[in-house]
Amino acid sequence: QVQLVESGGGLVQPGGSLRLSCAASGSIFSMNDMGWYRQAPGKQRELVAGITRGGSTDYADSVKGRFTISRDNARNTVYLQMDSLKPEDTAVYYCNAEIRSRPTYPSRNYWGQGTQVTVSS
Repeated sequence: QVQLVESGGGLVQPGGSLRLSCAASGSIFSMNDMGWYRQAPGKQRELVAGITRGGSTDYADSVKGRFTISRDNARNTVYLQMDSLKPEDTAVYYCNAEIRSRPTYPSRNYWGQGTQVTVSS
């Protein structure tokens, strides 16, 4: 059994910062690509940022230069530092990870439960 638990969401004023964390627990042999997605009301879920096991990163154009994704492989944790937040960043943010539970098992995609980020004055 694998679980992803996000934390760090909340209410912040425009221009402010938040740091999201996502910790994986359970039966984990290896973690490959990890990422953060978000879904605003009435919109489709979209990729915000992704990071490979080796640390290569990719960002949505809308967050480049403002958000930074990082990971701690020893702690099975991925982070999203969000700076210069805008009202349009308001959404539920979800963590995603590709995890192999056993050496002989295929990798599977897991999702966290989501954490609300609201940017408003």
